[in-house]
Formats: sequence, C-alpha cells, structure tokens
Amino acid sequence: MSIPIRLFHGEFGRVALLEMDAPLISHAHHHCHLLLKAAGPDTAFRVRGQSYPLTAENAVLVNAWEEHAYLHDIRGDGNTVILALYLEPAWLATFSKSFIHSHHPRFFLNSTIKLSEEQKLSIEKVVMELWWSENITTDRLQNLLLNLTLSFVDPREVINGSIFRQPMSNLSYMDPRIRRAMQMMRESVNAPENLSSIARAVNLSRSHFFELFRRCTGLSPLLYANVLKMEFAFTALASNDVSLIDIGDDLGFAAQSHFTRFFKQHQGVVPSLYRRQIEKINYSI
Repeated sequence: MSIPIRLFHGEFGRVALLEMDAPLISHAHHHCHLLLKAAGPDTAFRVRGQSYPLTAENAVLVNAWEEHAYLHDIRGDGNTVILALYLEPAWLATFSKSFIHSHHPRFFLNSTIKLSEEQKLSIEKVVMELWWSENITTDRLQNLLLNLTLSFVDPREVINGSIFRQPMSNLSYMDPRIRRAMQMMRESVNAPENLSSIARAVNLSRSHFFELFRRCTGLSPLLYANVLKMEFAFTALASNDVSLIDIGDDLGFAAQSHFTRFFKQHQGVVPSLYRRQIEKINYSI
C-alpha cells in the first residue's frame, strides 16, 4: 500500500506527498494536475495513452478531465515519492484572466516540461517543508505553493506561449444530450452505475451514448462517474462528521470493502488512512 506522507486540502485544491508502491488505474480530475518527483527512482505516468517519464529533470502536466494513470515504472531500488498538486481552476483564475480556461482539457500545451533550476529549488523547498515540518502555518504553505505554482502558470509564460495554450476560441462542441447526462450524473453520484438508464433518459442507445460521451468529453461515462465518486469521497473524508460506512453507502457501494478497494485503486491509499492524514488549510489569497 502506498504511504501518504502529507496531505493538505484547501481553496487551492489538494497537495499530496506520496510514497508510491503500486500502479493506479486510469482516472481523471476536474483539477489542473502537476506531478513532480520528490525522491527515489525515476518512474512514469501515462497521459492520453502515451507514457511520460517522471524524473528530477522534468514534470508531468495533466489537464483537467484528462485521462491518466500512474505506471509505477520503477528503474531502481525503493519507491518513488511524488509531489502531486491538484489545482482548482477557480483558484488559478484569481491570478489572471489568462487562466479562465484552466478547467479545459486542452489547457496545457504538453504533458511534460523540462524543469528550470528555479523550479527545482521551489520543488525542493515544498518537499522539505512537507516532509520535515510538524506544524506548517497557513502563511508558510501559502507562500510555498504560490511560488511553486506560479513558476508553472506565470502569465508571462502564457503570453509567450512557452507552456500553455493561448485562450481558446475553438472549445469542443458539447452535445446537449451529453450535457444533460452529465448533469444527471452530477446530481446523484450513486446513480451512474446504471448507465443504460441514463442513455435511455437522453434518448440514446447504450453504444451511441458511450461513443458520443467519449467524443464530447474525452472520457468514458464510467470513468466520468468514477471522477464524481472520488471527488465526493475526498470532500466527505475531509469531514469527520461522516463515517466511512456512510460514505460508501452514499456512493452506492454494496459493502465497505468495495469502497475501500475502489478508493485504493484510484489513490493508492485506503480511505481510512487518507482521512487520518488530511490537514485542512483555510487558504486565502
């Protein structure tokens, strides 16, 4: 089982320092996703069907709603420690209107980027703080994350086109039937198990529904449903008011063990351990 060294939730999204010991299944997030190697051997992620190495010299960049998977491609002894940033599009947009499309699945130009010496230093600062500081103040974490994030999303780099796509005018057309299906799935995260009924509700055959859904979103309906389940789980786990059994029930799992297996396949950590490690930050800009 992977080991969560540090987990933070806040307005910025989530930040996690994880020691990975097994691959993760294909999944997605509504966040912009930065993946950085903190320690250990080189490894790799698969993004849109292509493998990208994660090393001390490069970062892996994943767009919102972009399908990806951790491959655990270890080429040495020990496990890789990964610094993973899940950045809320709304948080990014507070810095500049250049980022209003950061929720779009084609926001990043490339799935990998060579790190500058300044970025390496910023990564090292964040990793060392997360690894060794028992008590991280809100202001300290805020400054560390801002400095690191802005090194990737600096508006000057957007203007120069060196990392991000210019504001997009040719956003993908969304079929109204798929938009309706997505709304139905968002309204009840335990309902998408019966995808055939959703297809019928929007007047599509199951096969046409699956084909059209992927064409519009880049994801299968099942993968999209799993994204919704995981986001619900992350929010619920951050609250100690909801038991693990109730979370599993709310998500439509017939047994607690099914929820535990599902969560571990996506995050590498069982939900009980994830909950114990969460540190919530009241993050204000």
